[in-house]
Amino acid sequence: MTRPHIVAILLAAGQGTRAGGGVPKQYRTIAGKSVLGHAVGALAQHPAIKRIIVVIGEGQEIDAKAAAGNITGVSLDYVTGGATRRESVHAGLRAAEGADMVLIHDSARPFLPSSVIDRLLAALQVYDAATPVLPVVDTMVRGNDILGDVVDRDHLYRVQTPQAFRYAIIVEAHDNWSGANEPTDDAQMVRAAGREVALIDGDIMLEKLTVPADFVQAEHRLTSARSTRVGMGYDVHRLVADEELWLCGMQIQHDKGLSGHSDADVALHALVDAILGALAEGDIGSHFPPSDPQWRGAASSRFVEHARALVEARGGTIAHVDVTIICEAPKIGPHRSAMRVRVSELLGIDPRRVSIKATTTERLGFAGRGEGIAAQAVATLSLPEGF
Repeated sequence: MTRPHIVAILLAAGQGTRAGGGVPKQYRTIAGKSVLGHAVGALAQHPAIKRIIVVIGEGQEIDAKAAAGNITGVSLDYVTGGATRRESVHAGLRAAEGADMVLIHDSARPFLPSSVIDRLLAALQVYDAATPVLPVVDTMVRGNDILGDVVDRDHLYRVQTPQAFRYAIIVEAHDNWSGANEPTDDAQMVRAAGREVALIDGDIMLEKLTVPADFVQAEHRLTSARSTRVGMGYDVHRLVADEELWLCGMQIQHDKGLSGHSDADVALHALVDAILGALAEGDIGSHFPPSDPQWRGAASSRFVEHARALVEARGGTIAHVDVTIICEAPKIGPHRSAMRVRVSELLGIDPRRVSIKATTTERLGFAGRGEGIAAQAVATLSLPEGF
């Protein structure tokens, strides 16, 4: 069976004036990263999503690309939205032609757990559409300045996004919409078309950012409740003639190069494994299998960028990395400063947080005999609790 083509449509065209800050709220930062960047990263982290369409306001593409950051592993496209939410969604849907399923998400709900996406996609195996909800727990009343009757809160829910749809169903609902009022979400449009929308468990992390206090609370949540994670990586590659030698994302002149399925950058491979280890996300081989021909000769910088994106998708930061290269030759000292800069660029951190060291084995073992190069790395991450 072929896997369904799933596209995420991320709405980021609003002005967000109630949020304050002098810029649209999708471009405000929380814990050093834009709201839009958090939202894009959370969607990109899910393995089922291979394409994200960001719907932006007129003339916002440069700002949006800068805010989204460097995301690998997914196709990231930008389209201009309309004057209303419905028109913006419609623009995203047109760009998503060919999809089997779509997720429609608001960038103002940037902290999206992957488990919510899992539940939405499971619901689409049975229903045409699904939306996450949270039950109403407060007492509900009617009133107009004066307290009125209590409203029974049984079967009352707060609706969240992303909402998930079979592509043909949501397109049909948009094309045939004739309601007198602008819909506040897409699930209501599908329901108005006579389709059933499944309710799945939402998540408190999906609270919408609307007013300045919401940003204060989100900043506090991401920066106060954090844990430190440490991962270790180790890798070895054989030195052979007629191969390029890549170390720490740089080509080094040498009479031999490292042999491997990708560019065999042993230092970056160890670093990726260290980051994945800190995330408890397996190893480099599980993300980029050597048996997959698409990674033959691939630049290992792509693997580092993928690992970085996984950290960022969880609202995490890379606090420090320490890489040790083990070889007799070439000499690493003359390249060490440039290597630190290159690795810092790939990770998006200050070079002062990158340590590159080298040592020998006193001519003992395969490294001592010049048969190969080994590397080990340690990565220290800061992650929000619960991720």
